[in-house]
Amino acid sequence: MVENESRTAESIAGLVRAALASDDLAGFSELLDPAVQWGAPDDPTPTCRNREQVMTWYQRGWQAGTRARVTEVSVHGDKILVGLMVTREGDYGERWQILTVGPGGVTDIRGFEDRASAASRVDA
Repeated sequence: MVENESRTAESIAGLVRAALASDDLAGFSELLDPAVQWGAPDDPTPTCRNREQVMTWYQRGWQAGTRARVTEVSVHGDKILVGLMVTREGDYGERWQILTVGPGGVTDIRGFEDRASAASRVDA
């Protein structure tokens, strides 16, 4: 995708699915705004405050053996609801993320433990 091309949730939802499903961290990185933030819902001080920090967090998980299978991707305005089945060392569980999209790509990522909590934030 061209660096200055305006991105919408619709235009990158499939790319998000493909990047996360293939464990393509470089591909996922390209979808993130340089100033992307990642954290828990309603956390005023996000864990990650830029693309490099977000990618370092994902890379650490990957190196620790954490893997995710995409179970759902749906677009709701400027937000993408992403369902993941996360596995690590034989343990597994559902996780949900809401990705907010701005002109430069994904600007905010919030993690949720269950679909109902995440879906309530996007009226899904």
